[in-house]
Amino acid sequence: MADTIYALSSGAPPAAIGVIRVSGPEAGRALTALAGRAIEPRHASLARLRDSSGELLDQALVVWFPGPDTATGEDLAELHCHGGRAVIAAVERALGAMDGLRAALPGEFTRRAFANGRIDLAEAEGLADLLAAETELQRGAAMAMAGGGLSRLVDGWRDAVLVLSAQVEAALDFSDEDDVDALPEHFSKNLGAVHEELCSWLERPNAERLGEGFRVVLAGPPNAGKSTLFNALCESEAAITSHIAGTTRDVIERSVAIAGIPFTFIDTAGLREQTGDEIEQIGVARAREQLDRADLVIWLGPETEGPEDCWEVEAQIDSPAHPVKNDPVFRVSAVTGENLDLMKRALVKRARSSMPRPGELALNVRQRALVADAAEGLSESLAVSDPLLVAEGLRRARLAFDRLIGRATTEDMLDALFGRFCIGK
Repeated sequence: MADTIYALSSGAPPAAIGVIRVSGPEAGRALTALAGRAIEPRHASLARLRDSSGELLDQALVVWFPGPDTATGEDLAELHCHGGRAVIAAVERALGAMDGLRAALPGEFTRRAFANGRIDLAEAEGLADLLAAETELQRGAAMAMAGGGLSRLVDGWRDAVLVLSAQVEAALDFSDEDDVDALPEHFSKNLGAVHEELCSWLERPNAERLGEGFRVVLAGPPNAGKSTLFNALCESEAAITSHIAGTTRDVIERSVAIAGIPFTFIDTAGLREQTGDEIEQIGVARAREQLDRADLVIWLGPETEGPEDCWEVEAQIDSPAHPVKNDPVFRVSAVTGENLDLMKRALVKRARSSMPRPGELALNVRQRALVADAAEGLSESLAVSDPLLVAEGLRRARLAFDRLIGRATTEDMLDALFGRFCIGK
């Protein structure tokens, strides 16, 4: 029999309300003991909560959810208490003193929901992403995943592959009979359609882009205005600015959201071939490494000397002595703000083209690897004519789909996933 667990599931006190959840076979007994009476299922009831000695702990709204039709798939109780630290601590002490109850581990409520079939693995990953979401784009993608969007998609792929597998099995079982001696006429076409769809998903932007943000590197020689522009884009004084060459000696990164799009802006050391300062040399080497990792380089140096596909930007236009460019993408002043909003809007447009659209599903590294494995299995089936080899490729794809949504998985992977959740979720 599973333990009965409890935890504060709302924000850390003090708060207006503190919601304590209790899940497991002893949840109903615990609720009755605290409230002093049986609680009507699935209705909010006002109750005076008392400990085993009869001391009044709080007056709270309580809700009783008999399993298995609950969030965790078990008997579940919720205590909507006043959110003061002393109140929450007192109620948790009373629960901890009851036989068969213990404090929950991080992510244990959600893990029980997965174990009891209330959610699958992809939905659990979406929920974890939702809890970590910091931008509107991240929230939309996480909501789509947590709402079962990927799970329904994978179920459709799996059903299609099951039909194909059944047709192969029929060809194998009745290969000696005159009426069934080959695969159906449209078998290869249908198999190819599923494979093509998987490949199209692998070409989409991945979910990690939502967390990492669109990487924009500001590069150029010393005193080109990189740090001042970096501060203006980040709307903070993250980088030290000075007229002294070589002030920025290391890479500085800041993650910000513009119009709901996550960005990572990177300020770099001024690029120059010769410097006698060993520390500055290291900074220049790191700056060049960042150029290779960038999604976009904003080049503030001499025109045509920046990396391929960079944005030529003429900076410091508030200064009469600033270097002039013949054909820059933008002419900006980080000091006066001239054309800065125009540049930000263009950055948002550029970033959106390389990221999932709002509310669109995006595969994470684990999911992408399994979709790739399934696609490879189908590719193997397309490349052969022997039904036994075709069946093996289809089996590989089915196994990948099962692992993707959690029908076949490992405890280590589950520990890593549910360890991302807070206690009480």
